[in-house]
Amino acid sequence: MKYNFNEIEAKWQKYWAENGTFHAENNSDKPKYYVLDMFPYPSGAGLHVGHPLGYIASDIYARYKRHQGFNVLHPQGYDSFGLPAEQYAIQTGQHPAITTKTNIKRYREQLDKIGFSFDWSREVRTSEPAYYKWTQWIFIELFNSWYNIETDKAEHIDTLVATFEAEGNATVKAVCDDDVTVFAAAEWNNYSSEEKQEILLKYRLTYLAETEVNWCPALGTVLANDEIVNGVSERGGHPVVRKKMTQWSMRISAYAQRLLDGLNTIDWPQPLKDSQTNWIGRSQGAMVTFKVDGHDANIDVFTTRPDTIYGVSFMTLAPEHDLVAKITTADQKEAVENYVEATSKRSERERMADVKTISGVFTGAYALHPFTGEKIQIWIGDYVLASYGTGAVMAVPCGDQRDYDFAKHFGLEIPNIFENEDISEEAFSEKEGVKIANSDFLNGLTYRKAMKTVIYEMEQRGFGKGKINYRLRDAVFSRQRYWGEPFPVYYVNGMPQMIDVQHLPITLPEVEKYLPTETGEPPLGNAEVWAWNTETNEVVGNDKIDNETIFPLELNTMPGWAGSSWYFFRYMEKAAREGDFASSAALKYWENVDLYIGGSEHATGHLLYARFWTKFLKDRAFVGVDEPFKKLINQGMILGTSALVYRITGTNTYVSKGLKDQHEVDEIRVDVNMINTSDELDINDLKAWQPQFENAEFILEEGKYIVGREVEKMSKRWFNVVNPDEICEEYGADSLRLYEMFLGPLEQSKPWNTAGITGVFGFLKKLWKLYVGEEGVSKATDAVPTKDNLKTLHKTIKKVAEDIENFSFNTSVSTFMICVNELTDQKCSSREILEPLTILVSPYAPHIAEELWERLGNEGSIATAKFPKFEPKHLVESSKEYPVSFNGKMRFKKELSLELSKEEIEKIILEDERTQAQLNGRTPKKVIVVPGRIINIVG
Repeated sequence: MKYNFNEIEAKWQKYWAENGTFHAENNSDKPKYYVLDMFPYPSGAGLHVGHPLGYIASDIYARYKRHQGFNVLHPQGYDSFGLPAEQYAIQTGQHPAITTKTNIKRYREQLDKIGFSFDWSREVRTSEPAYYKWTQWIFIELFNSWYNIETDKAEHIDTLVATFEAEGNATVKAVCDDDVTVFAAAEWNNYSSEEKQEILLKYRLTYLAETEVNWCPALGTVLANDEIVNGVSERGGHPVVRKKMTQWSMRISAYAQRLLDGLNTIDWPQPLKDSQTNWIGRSQGAMVTFKVDGHDANIDVFTTRPDTIYGVSFMTLAPEHDLVAKITTADQKEAVENYVEATSKRSERERMADVKTISGVFTGAYALHPFTGEKIQIWIGDYVLASYGTGAVMAVPCGDQRDYDFAKHFGLEIPNIFENEDISEEAFSEKEGVKIANSDFLNGLTYRKAMKTVIYEMEQRGFGKGKINYRLRDAVFSRQRYWGEPFPVYYVNGMPQMIDVQHLPITLPEVEKYLPTETGEPPLGNAEVWAWNTETNEVVGNDKIDNETIFPLELNTMPGWAGSSWYFFRYMEKAAREGDFASSAALKYWENVDLYIGGSEHATGHLLYARFWTKFLKDRAFVGVDEPFKKLINQGMILGTSALVYRITGTNTYVSKGLKDQHEVDEIRVDVNMINTSDELDINDLKAWQPQFENAEFILEEGKYIVGREVEKMSKRWFNVVNPDEICEEYGADSLRLYEMFLGPLEQSKPWNTAGITGVFGFLKKLWKLYVGEEGVSKATDAVPTKDNLKTLHKTIKKVAEDIENFSFNTSVSTFMICVNELTDQKCSSREILEPLTILVSPYAPHIAEELWERLGNEGSIATAKFPKFEPKHLVESSKEYPVSFNGKMRFKKELSLELSKEEIEKIILEDERTQAQLNGRTPKKVIVVPGRIINIVG
């Protein structure tokens, strides 16, 4: 009977859906295991074959854990807010909710066809009000929290207010804004409500502040650093400039040290840990204050090398620094303003990466050296970033190469403060084994001694102190978009007020257009019904704002990472809840994600924010864990194999690959779906594909047009996308799953080649024939398995279990092929062998496994069948095929038990008729027997 994969796969996908086969239980005696994929953004393009790679790997592991007796939670959902749907809405006028719903339907159909064991009863969509109600609630809780340095955790803002009322803030140790003034309890109690709110905003974990942001005029929104590539927006390639805006920010910096320490407790790839470590950027040094000559202003500088302070010969401020406009002299005003404007068009990443360009402008102002009182020129330069440290650098050109290059370029002084070190060609940056010179009381001291001495002296004189600094900046949380979570915030006299949780969710209003308003406000500024009535607790029309009971609502929306920073907790509950996002029982049972699979590109975005929110929720006792993901694996990328045609430059004639070197040609990518497995182009398809090819001429080789190939990222842009639906239709989902795993190690990138899938498809047909006869009758019998049968099975059990535990899925596929070949050669039909083999195959090729399981006479799904136990005894050799030699030349082989003694082996061999024939009546001089190795008869 033929292996009808289309019929089999449709049958079992329907069975799983109707029977809730993969629905996890929150109350189970089984041990729990939570497997999660980074949930997808549902784009209009749908899935290509590169997308399911991580999902297939996680599905194999989830199915394996079920076979091992675990209660497995393996959910899926959609990160469904985002800029692409909004951009499509701007272009077409279609509401993003409609686009998103259509795209989700398409994704779901594709995912179901591949046969994933997802618990769809827990599906999450971040754009659903029932979901983002709790994103809004988390925002409110962050607003109502402050970070207590003494307890090293977030606490409710009421505990801070109580301290202010009783003691003022002089003794409060909190992570807060730098410009907090000291006040006594009596002063606090006399402050107006608005004054108190302004002070508390400086302490809250989410707060309003004027910050430097990446503004993309074309998209009308602020972008995160990871949304910018080479100075332009990742979406659309539009220019990005730096500008100051009042934004909501998250005080993630409060968690910097805990985020670093937590990396030691989780099983993540080291490169990913290193990315977060570098992003957080812990450094130890000192904060030093320089007075600005002639101004009532100071420049605070964080330095990791306060021991080099006598080497300071100028200062450099970031072009965006607040003091630049205040201290710049009239003579330098035009040059400084031009430089600041030019710098605003370069992203921070671009400025950090550009180490070759040296640029800057003198402000005309001077700072005073804190120890010597000497005047030091104050420059601005784009190699200094406002978001790092204080946005100011005390330039020590003798000890820092960038300062050295800057000083050389502009002819600034380079004093040498290192004993016996040559700085004529480059800066000297070593710390150990060198002594300080030309530095007054630091002369002759080593690095470590000088550090302690200068910090002590600064603290005594009152212009510096020792400090641990972090590169991690607070995260901007506002976006000037429509399609995102609305803030649960309204404003009274410009001060933000939180909407009570009982009135959530605050849902998106209807707008006529999704662009910013004519006055530059975010798209929500176009809404006619977007004000909050504090008497009726409802959203009302803007025309009713009276500043007594009806107030304006926040016009910004939350960023994409808001909903993805906690979604893994929402999956723990089976249905939407009224009182909380998940019950305490569910949160306690599932705890956190045991295995998380996704891309490394999220290292300093989603993964860092998710860790931050989890630690916050733990601090406030909303969850019981400190880290969201115990183990994380980064899957590699499946690359596309693009197809190239070669147009003779200046013509509309295309030449086949083998002839292209005879001409000057332009390479043009064409749709890979027009190419067969021999790289031959269907010219008729090409002519019908795009107008430019309609009247083209083609120079062939041997009657064919052969395309060139290039391996690169799979993308619609390169026309190299392969649709998984077509693969499933032609070869089956099980073939797709096996082939994606067979391509290579999970963590590595590898090219897709559809022609290669025939190998795994052939394996599945051979597997089917092992179980099913010509008439569709099962071949399985109750025959006792042979030793060879058992040996083949148990070496397969051992290898597959090891592979799955080590996430080496590609080698399992090879093992299955070897196993089926051996069992076919052995003509194995024993149920005792075929049944456990079906379970072994099940995580990888679940549809055919379900069908074979049923044909073996089992009822229900194979999903929870017990994973076969490896028995080492079946791999222990009980006999040996000895080579029997005469005078050193092997003449024949004989299988003998390994339990035979040397004497017994000699007796059996001498009695063998082949030995007798070789001796021809002679008595051998010597018989050499090495048990388990050789037999040699010397005649």
